[in-house]
Amino acid sequence: MNFSPAVIFSISIVLCVVLLAEAAYLLLTRNTDTKSRINRRMRISEDDKGTKHDILVQLRKERGMNEDGGMVLPLRKLNQLIVQAGLTIGLKKFGLYYAAYLFAITFVLLVLTKSILTPLMALPFTAFVAPLIWLNMRKNKKLNQFGKQLPEAIELITRSLKAGHPVPVALSMVGREMPDPIGTEFGMVVDEVTYGSDLVTALLSLYDRVGHPDLPLLVSSVSIQSTTGGNLREILDSLSGVIRDRLKMKAKIRAISAEGRMSAIFLSAMPIILFLVLLLLMPNYYGGIWHEPLAWYMFAGLAFWLVMGNLLILKMISFKV
Repeated sequence: MNFSPAVIFSISIVLCVVLLAEAAYLLLTRNTDTKSRINRRMRISEDDKGTKHDILVQLRKERGMNEDGGMVLPLRKLNQLIVQAGLTIGLKKFGLYYAAYLFAITFVLLVLTKSILTPLMALPFTAFVAPLIWLNMRKNKKLNQFGKQLPEAIELITRSLKAGHPVPVALSMVGREMPDPIGTEFGMVVDEVTYGSDLVTALLSLYDRVGHPDLPLLVSSVSIQSTTGGNLREILDSLSGVIRDRLKMKAKIRAISAEGRMSAIFLSAMPIILFLVLLLLMPNYYGGIWHEPLAWYMFAGLAFWLVMGNLLILKMISFKV
């Protein structure tokens, strides 16, 4: 079969384009994967020429703590919630963002309702409840990620101890090789030990920053081994198995309780959907009662019982493992 030079040239061009696209794809995905594996502490270490102590202080300040790792705000619970939510902007920027959010939401409500009373009535929710809900959602998301990474981190420490490395070196491998959130957190533990803190105190500080319920098991294991002796590798190996079993149990409970969660979502959405459909199909259906104060009290009562029903369903499907 004979091919003309034009056909051969066209095929060559197509092959070159395909190979170049493949090379570009491999290069981009490799760089993206490499960046995703590096945690924030490692990125700061690569970009910043300061000492490890300077990096530790920077990580503490951007989480909402002072240079020594203590809480800054007089409200310790609120400060601890901000720290455990995993924010990396510092308290000053967080305060500015909070003020901008509060101004924006107040302005929007004022424009939509054309009344100063509505923003004032909504102020307790917009100023306090909504930010606390958002912080708790971020905290729970970080706790879930940390909990999934914790057994792998303990196994990495165990393998390092099996290879003959000391405990600080094993911890530093977690801080160097694992992504956030656990990579940066264990890296801060290593830096605290490097600059004079004992291992148990550094792990307790880790628990204060993260708040994961499985961390006291790790702290107790290291504390008992450091005071009474024993094989830390075997202790951590058993601890990793216990944490994995707890994660499996939580996953089973979540699967079993899926029907309850779906029922709560359906029962909560149905009244709202029916209300919106009636407004769309028959705009005058509720026209005669908008001006009645009793109607708004009734709507408030319906919302209250809707929330109470969801809380009861949430209580029934929530289990502590």
